[in-house]
This record gives sequence, C-alpha cells and structure tokens, in this order.
Amino acid sequence: MKLSFPRRGFTIRKLFLPIILILISLMLWYSPSFKEIGSGVAILLFGMISLENGFQTFAEGPLRKMLHKITNKFYKSLMLGAASTAVLQSSSLISVIAISFISAGLLDLIAGIGIIFGANIGTTATSWLVAVFGLKLKISALAMPMLVFGIILTFQKSQSLKGIGNILAGMGFLFLGIHYMKEGFDAFKDTLDLSQYAIEGLLGLITFTGLGVLATVILQSSSATMAIILTALMTSQITYFNALALAIGANIGTTITAILGATASNAAGKRLAMAHLVFNLVTGIIALVFINQISWLVEVTAGVLGIGQNDFTLKLATFHTIFNLVGIIVMYPAVKPLAKWLNRYVKDLDVKDVDRPLYLNDSSLAYPQSAIGALYKETMHLFGNTYALILHTLSLHRTDILSKTQLRKVIKKSNKIININIDEVYYLKIKTIYSKIIEFATLAQQLDLTAKDINAIHNIKDANQYFVEVVKDLKDLQPNMSKFLKSDNELMKKEYNNFRRRLSKMVRTMVNIQSLQPDPEKDIDEQIIVMRKEQESLLAKSESKLQPDDDEFNATLDRLLREKLITSEMASSMMNDNAIVKGIIKNLITATKLLYTKADFLSTISDTEEEVTVKDEHPEGQ
Repeated sequence: MKLSFPRRGFTIRKLFLPIILILISLMLWYSPSFKEIGSGVAILLFGMISLENGFQTFAEGPLRKMLHKITNKFYKSLMLGAASTAVLQSSSLISVIAISFISAGLLDLIAGIGIIFGANIGTTATSWLVAVFGLKLKISALAMPMLVFGIILTFQKSQSLKGIGNILAGMGFLFLGIHYMKEGFDAFKDTLDLSQYAIEGLLGLITFTGLGVLATVILQSSSATMAIILTALMTSQITYFNALALAIGANIGTTITAILGATASNAAGKRLAMAHLVFNLVTGIIALVFINQISWLVEVTAGVLGIGQNDFTLKLATFHTIFNLVGIIVMYPAVKPLAKWLNRYVKDLDVKDVDRPLYLNDSSLAYPQSAIGALYKETMHLFGNTYALILHTLSLHRTDILSKTQLRKVIKKSNKIININIDEVYYLKIKTIYSKIIEFATLAQQLDLTAKDINAIHNIKDANQYFVEVVKDLKDLQPNMSKFLKSDNELMKKEYNNFRRRLSKMVRTMVNIQSLQPDPEKDIDEQIIVMRKEQESLLAKSESKLQPDDDEFNATLDRLLREKLITSEMASSMMNDNAIVKGIIKNLITATKLLYTKADFLSTISDTEEEVTVKDEHPEGQ
C-alpha cells in the first residue's frame, strides 16, 4: 500500500510557469535593459535560497528547539516569529515550519498564530536592509568578497562551515542582485519610464495592490517583492503612492505560500494557514482603508527618526512596518476567538475515523523534528487503539483503566463477555495505521537526520512492531479467555481473572506513564530527567512482578493438578495462556521503554490541547 498525499499546491504553481517564461522572453526581446533587471531578480532570489539553506544548517537544532520551548506565551511566540524571520529573511519559511510543527502536534494553534503574526513584523527587516544599506552604498563592492569567501566555505566538509558559506554567499548574491536591479532600472529609463503609468486615487490603490499580490505569488517571497519595489522606487520607476499599494499587495500575497504548504496538511495545519490568511487580509484592508492616516503617521515617524522629506525608500520601509504593527494591535484581541472558531469549523473529513492516521502528512515531512513528532503522536494513536483492543479482549472498558478503582474490584464486577472479532478490529484499527507509520518512517529516514534522529525513528518503528505482536497474541488468548470466564469451574474463572488483572495492570501503568507530561511553564529538560526516573520506576516495578507472578501461577497450577481440581486439558490451556500473558506484558514493557526511557526526542515533544481519544465501541458498563 503506497503512502500518498495530495500535492494540489504544486499543480497550482505549474500553471504560472509557462506564462512567466513567455512574459520574460517577451521582455528580454523588447528591452535589452530588462536583462539587467531580470538578472538582478534571479540573483536576488538565488541569494535568498542560499541564505535559507545556510541558516537551516544552524536552525535544524536550535530553531526547532526554540519553536517548541519559547511558545508558552503569545508574546513569546510573537517575538520568536519576528526574530527568526528577520534572521532567516523569509516569512514563508517560518510559516511553513510553523505549519509543519502544528500539523505534527508540536505547537498549539495560539502559539502558531503568534509566530505567524511575528513573522509579518520580521519580514519588514528586508525592507530596512535594502532601504538603509542596499541603495545607499555601492553594495557590489561588499558583494564580491562575500561571494569569494562564501563559495570557498561551501566546498568544505564541515556542515557548520558550509552553513556559514551559504550565508555569506546568500548575502553576496542578495547585494549583487539589488545592484543589478538598480542598474537595470536606471538604464530602463532610456527606453521606457514606468512612472508614466502611475495611477492615482482608488483605482491606482486597487490596481497596484493586485500587482503586488501577483508578484509575490510568482516569486513566492514577499521579501523579494519588497526588494524589487524599493529598487524601482529608488530609481523613480514607480511613484511613492503606488509603491505603498504594492507593499500592501506583497503582504497579502505572502499568504499563498502558507496556503500551498497547508493543502496537504491535516486540520491543524489548515487552521494556521487560515489564520495567516485572515490576519494578512485584515491587515491589508486596514492599510488600504486608512492609507492616508497611516501615511501621515509615517511622516510623523520619519520626522522623529530624522528621515529626509524625499527619502521615499526609508518611508516605504517605515510604512511597511507600521501597517503590520497596526494589524497586530487590531487582531490581538481576536486571537483566542479566532482560534476557537477555527478549531470548531476547520476539521479533517476523516478525523472521526480512528482507523486513519491523524498526524501523518506532507507538512510533517518538511523537517526531521516535525516528522519525528508526527510519528510519536501517531504511535500514541495506535497505542490507544491497541490498549482498547486489549481491554475489550479482557471484557473490560477504557473507563475501567482510567478510573482510580482497584483493578480487583473492577474485574470482579465486569462479568459481561465482550464478543469482539480481533481479525476485523486489527484490519480496521491497527493494520492501516501501522503500515502508514512504517511507510512514513521510511520517508522520514530520507531527510537530513542526525544520529539521534535516526535512533528515535528506529525506536518508534520497533515500538509499533511490539504493539502489533501484542494484537496477534491477543487473538490466541481470546478463545480460552471467553470460554473460562463463563465456566462453571470457579477455580478456572479465578485464574483467568488473574490474567485479566495482570494485563490490565500493565495497561494502566502504560497509561500512567503516558500521562506524565512536562509543564511548559518550567524548564523542560529538567522535567524530562525527573519524568524518566518516574517512568523507569514504574516499568521496573512491572518487570519485577513478572517472575513472582509466574512462580505463583506455577505453584497454583501444581496444587490444582495434585488435588485433581482441574483436568490435564485445563492445565495445558492455562500454561499456554500464562505464557501468552507474560509475553504480552514483556512486549508492552519493551515498547514503553523505547518510547519513553530510551527516547532522546521527548524534550521536543509537547502535548497539545487536542487529545487522541479512543472510542469505546462497547459502552456497556462505562
């Protein structure tokens, strides 16, 4: 069975390619000066790609960890989104990372919204970089040394040196691209003055906002669009008023990348992409409606900062920052209601169908940590279905285990046999999820993984294998369990109730271990150490009971045979089933060790508000 996820976003992108190539060919044929502009745009975009690749070398560990740790407060998420976007120079990258993390259950929706809001502020750093340095200095002189050192370092074996090399080369290409664009726009004046096509008033506002959206959709980067807008403004190819509208359009257009990234995501990822769209649309509408008021505020701010009256590039950067800040101020009170509304109305079509994976999707495969997080969450989903099947085989219910009632009392009052087809349940609730987990893990292993990541994936795969083995053992246990729980022989019934107690106790231990979660308000690494000790203690207690329980069973069996209280056939059944029960407990202990006490990734896994609930298909007795 092949694991496949829809890739609708890529189909949408393909529609633009032939049109873009035709338009570029026509422009190159029409004006030789456009060659410099086109080359500048291409070099600029390549520089941004190099920057992203370089920063991802260092972001793979620290950034992922920060995204997990520094999101317990909205303002922290906001600051993290702004800072990481300013450094990485890509709000689209941060948006995709946030969507992949929230899809994997590593972030809650409020934290994700905070990161998205912050990313909109962080992306204005590009405007300031270009406005302050890119157009004031002869940056081609800065670009060449950066390119020389950067390219040399990219050929080194060390990943850190390669990362630094990509960053230097990216900055070099970024500056060089801006230089060529500026030169191209200057030369373009000789053949065509684009400022002649300036449109004032409401029509100009709407037209150039639309052009800003279109440019960002094509370039897939609002930062690149803003660099082009600033360069064109500096060379007087566009008017200041039209540049403001283009900046608003670029802000709205950047949501397209997030939407495309969420098309193959689960409900959580779609919610964040929708929140991104709502924020940017609201911000854009506010900027369009109150453009005169915001422009006045820009003039006031420019006076305070000492920006010259005709320094329109710095004013545009100021405008870009102010209207994003206004958007955050306006939207902040609506964050929680928006999250609540999205949680209620944006759902996966198959979220109630528990035999389907809930967390495995393309978005989660974007980064190693989100992929591992998705595998862990899906394993918890499989465990939920597995322990429900164990309990039903024992004629018990989920609420029995989740309650604080003593298991002996629970077992004593649970006399009604639950008739369950284990083959059918395995096919519907276990097999599909298990196969998807294995295939997803195989895809995840193709990512750029550390030794710790590889070990984590192996542990998760092995743990799932043990869960499947448990289900197969249950099939062998079920016939005698149902038979002797209804038997008139009270001694046989008592022994099989003992089997029920031993297995249900192990399940309760696993549930208790799973319920141990770090407090996001406290240091997570320290809590992980304490949690592991407690988990190890619980598992050690379960392991220490294996041999005494086995010894007690053998002593009881000898007594029953010696006193001829049971037949040899009954004794044979009991011996086989005791071995099965012991094997199931061992498999559950091993799986739990792999997922908890031997796991290196738990410090990057956080609980979300959305829990995986196991539907009990046999509600009697709950």
